This record gives sequence, C-alpha cells and structure tokens, in this order.
Amino acid sequence: MSRWWVLHVDMDQFLAAVEVRRHPELRGLPVVVGGSGDPSQARQVVATASYEAREFGVHSGMPLKAAWKRCPDAVFLPSDPATYEAASTEVMDTLREFPVIVEVWGWDECFVGATSDDPWGLAADLRKAVLERTGLSCSIGIGDNKVRAKLATGFGKRDSGTGAGVYQLTAANWAEVMDHRPVRELWGIGSRMSQNLNELGLHTVADLAAADLDVLRKRFGPKMGTWYLALGRGLGDTEVTDVPREPVSRSREVTFGEDLTERAEIEEKIRLMAMELTRDVVAEGRRVQRVHVKVRFTSFYTPIKSRKLPEVTEDPEVVAAAALAVLAKFELRRPVRLLGVRVEFAASP
Repeated sequence: MSRWWVLHVDMDQFLAAVEVRRHPELRGLPVVVGGSGDPSQARQVVATASYEAREFGVHSGMPLKAAWKRCPDAVFLPSDPATYEAASTEVMDTLREFPVIVEVWGWDECFVGATSDDPWGLAADLRKAVLERTGLSCSIGIGDNKVRAKLATGFGKRDSGTGAGVYQLTAANWAEVMDHRPVRELWGIGSRMSQNLNELGLHTVADLAAADLDVLRKRFGPKMGTWYLALGRGLGDTEVTDVPREPVSRSREVTFGEDLTERAEIEEKIRLMAMELTRDVVAEGRRVQRVHVKVRFTSFYTPIKSRKLPEVTEDPEVVAAAALAVLAKFELRRPVRLLGVRVEFAASP
C-alpha cells in the first residue's frame, strides 16, 4: 500500500568526487579538497577528503597541514565553489525528474518526499539516475520523518560498515538500531550538548527517550527540552517542501594568518565586520534583531555569545555597537585565531 516517505539524499565525498569527475586520472587516489589546496599555508582546512584519504585518518575540518602529515602522498586541490554549485544543480535537476518533492539543504544533500509502495525501489532508481546522469554517487536514507531519514543515510554510507548505499530507519526499527547508541550519534547533538546530557545521566538514546521532560525543560528551556526528548524517540518533521527556505540570518567570519593579541585590534575587526555585514543585509531589505559574536582561540575553544537589540534596526553603527558589547563579555586572555559576527533577521513587516 502506498504511503508517504521521506528520503534523505546525501552525495558521497561530493567535492572530491566532483574533482575526480573532471580529473579522471585521480580516481583511486587519496584526494583532499580545501582552502587554496596548499598544505604548507597556515590556517587552511579540509573541506572534503576522498574515501582513500579517509583511510589515513583525514577528515573534513582538519587543518591541511595535519592532513598532509597523515597522508603526504595525497593530491591536494583548492576549493572551487562555482564548479560544485553547477554539479549540485545537475544532481537536484535529475531528482526533480521523478514524481517527488525535492527540498534542497546544501550542495550535497536534500530531502525527497514521495508517496510510494516501494521506497527501496524508489531509492534505487534515484541513485541509478544520479550516477548515470552525473557520474556521481549518493547514499539514501529512508525514513518516516526527516530525523530518521537523515540518520539512516549514515548507515548506508560506504564508510559506515554496511556500504549498501540505502538504509531504512522508521518507528518499527528505531529502538533496535538506536537505543544502545550514545546520544552523540543523534542528528544535531554535538560534543558539548552530549556532555550536557551526560551530566543529567543521559548517555544513550534510550536514556534520552525515557528522560523526564520537566528536567530537560529546566536545563535547556521549554522549546529545546521538548525537542531533545522528541529526538531521543526519533520523532520529527514529515513535511518536505520545494519552496526555498527563507534565510533567517547571515554571518561573516575570518581566520587570521597571524593570531590577534591586542584587544583594540580585535575590537576594530569586530566593528568593521559588523558594519560591513549590516550594510550587505540592509541592501537586501533585511532588518537586524539579534547579534552573535564568535571567538576562536588558538586552543580551538570557540565560544559564541549573543545579544538581542532593544529594537530592530538597519543602522550599521547600532549593530556594530551591539557586537562590541557582546565582545566585552569575552575574556580575551589568549591569542585569537578567528572572529565571526552573525546577525539574525527580523520578520518582514
């Protein structure tokens, strides 16, 4: 019997695969994409590593220098956003040829909504079409909501241990597959949140699913506390829409070639960043209601603090002043390697 399914499509080693597609001689070699492609330069990070490079422990987010130390024979390539954007369009257009709804989440992933009596067959047809049309492979998670579909994709990946390319996770097998796993493996729970949950005695997905809602709300607030409980139970949104998502914020950040140590210099960088960012978003008809500031120290500790403005504004000076007020909350006792500013948009009038 036909029913509504949510599929999560995730391209395999996307950036590296796109590079191999245009440089076939690289097939089977360890390929690392990121920054300028020069591992001798400071402050460059890995965007994507091919499966061959991952076997040496190379992964996204790792400094290129560290990647080179782990795999000196790898081919290092600069990031080429325009090429990846074009390849992504090819993939999404291929998916749209099927009787499905495609909700794009980035260059390399999307949710697909479809009514079907054979979701496995649909997933196989989608994978085949993408491979034949673009030469790029993908993994697909089948779920009864977005949370389960997203997690299912990871189990279908080549480096997941199954390598099947397709995996299904629904209410029927959620407990069997997920209950024994650490909360860190849930979508949206990072290392810091995992530690917070562990402090409450919630170590596994089963622990979180059985948690006291009042305890979670007290610790994380009514909205997020409710969300974490639902997440532990595998509950989530079932709607898939092809209407482009309205952006709710814009950010800008800079990694500096040399660490910043003087407060006055750090303040000036934040001020200019906030001013330029505000001018850009105001030019697009946006108004700002909240300002976030990110500081990454040389230890890679990266706190983020924010402040809601007394009233929405289009004035760069007001936003810059708020950003500096947020910065004042930081203890700048260690050298700084990265600064970032993010502004949240007010609802359209």
